[in-house]
Amino acid sequence: MRGEAADAAGQIRMRFSRWWIGPALRLGILLALVCPFGRAGGAIDAEHYLDHVRYLASEQMRGRGTGTPELEAAAEYIAKQFQAIGVKPVPGARYFQRFPVTMNAEVGPENRLAYSVDGEPGKRLRLRRHFVPLSFSGRGKASGQLVFAGYGISANEYGYDDYAGVNAKGKIVVILRHEPQEFDRDSAFAGTVYTEHSQLFSKADNAKLHGARAVLMVNDTSQHGGGTGELTEFSPYPGPASLGIPFLHVDAEVVAGWFAQAGRNFQTVQNEMNAGLEPRSFEFPRGLRVRLRADVRARRREVRNVAAFLPGRTRQYIIIGAHYDHIGLGEQFSMLPSAAGTVHPGADDNASGTAGLIELARHFAARRTGRRGILFVAFAGEELGLLGSGYYVRHPLQPLSRAVAMINMDMIGRIRDDRVYVGGVRTGAGLRESLEALAAGTGLRIDLSETMGYGSSDHTAFTTREIPVLFFFSGLHRDYHRPSDTWDKIKAEKAVQLLDYVAAVVNELSEADHRPRFLRVGGIRH
Repeated sequence: MRGEAADAAGQIRMRFSRWWIGPALRLGILLALVCPFGRAGGAIDAEHYLDHVRYLASEQMRGRGTGTPELEAAAEYIAKQFQAIGVKPVPGARYFQRFPVTMNAEVGPENRLAYSVDGEPGKRLRLRRHFVPLSFSGRGKASGQLVFAGYGISANEYGYDDYAGVNAKGKIVVILRHEPQEFDRDSAFAGTVYTEHSQLFSKADNAKLHGARAVLMVNDTSQHGGGTGELTEFSPYPGPASLGIPFLHVDAEVVAGWFAQAGRNFQTVQNEMNAGLEPRSFEFPRGLRVRLRADVRARRREVRNVAAFLPGRTRQYIIIGAHYDHIGLGEQFSMLPSAAGTVHPGADDNASGTAGLIELARHFAARRTGRRGILFVAFAGEELGLLGSGYYVRHPLQPLSRAVAMINMDMIGRIRDDRVYVGGVRTGAGLRESLEALAAGTGLRIDLSETMGYGSSDHTAFTTREIPVLFFFSGLHRDYHRPSDTWDKIKAEKAVQLLDYVAAVVNELSEADHRPRFLRVGGIRH
């Protein structure tokens, strides 16, 4: 699970009621819910589930870091499980969907950034003092006029677009870090839980789609301390692959001076955007010109999503996903910096969800064909910024227009006090009612959080394509992103209870007469 979600998850208000029912009756209800065809699917077994977690979180897997041989071994393991179960690849495809990542990035010697006003002698800025390239920055030169494009976000699902009304084609785009109304619980952008649009790679991709020649990102100082903030430290670790467009992080004092040249106050513009959730994009004066050169040296390596498909009686389908990567030896993502360089097993995050994905595939492969198909996807690169799911929605193996819903499982192995959080219930018409009805008799306290549920995990990529999502999550704990997230702490029996519930939800979606209509949550306030 992405680290940005940690603070938000701790702020979820927990209001619940206790349900209790005898084990035999509970099992009977679940079988009736999951198996309306008169015979059960494959039983979800706690030992099978735990076996998957043990392997994926073993010492030999060394934390399944992106770009490592161990992640490749995990991909092979998942594909072999699908094959043994009898779930085949998507017709015309294979089990593996490859996509590139950046490895071993280095700052080259030719990074430059300078600007001039009305033809006067330009000011040359200092590397690492005034600007720094990001590891996925494209190499090359750019010069020309500046355009301010807010947070660099085009979010159709919220009715929000920073590029509306400005022409970025052929220009250098200035954008803010993060996303608007970050600390507003009622915001369309889900309060403090970051969405897909906050990911830097998503911002770069959107700028390129709008024809920008380069991107200059600046800290959103109004929401993060009010000062200039620090520049991003250049990371040599694995990350997104370059899109071929220069991407630099620029000091806020420099950008504030550019705003002054345009007759605007940098802080005021940010405050206005966050107060009304309305874009404040504009073109800088033509006399303000920027010249830059980005020089990042890196290798590309391919990693793999793993996908398998059970066809239904119609061409519609449901997506069930979980990320199988983790943070390897900790490196920049460890919550215990002193332990960087040691194995971070990632048993709960997210061997637990991956094991659930495999066992749900086993369960549904044993049943009769449903009305709608089921696509099972194990995503790579989640910890680096939702790379695998982001790549998938840009290169789907099945038309996304036929996807009824996306179910995501991230950290489902440490259920405490029988409580499970389900996010995304406000993304689809009727989802809350169905989830509440199916919760009765599970023995679990299902918390249908009123937060948006779009937190930083793989389901958020699918909301950008206006697909209803549900996010199953058992909560954070003190072993999160630490070497102590080990398989022996997984509560397999409780995880199976949750998987029975997820199976019931999937079955309901599979057999319903109508697909849930996507609901826009929030949006621009008029």
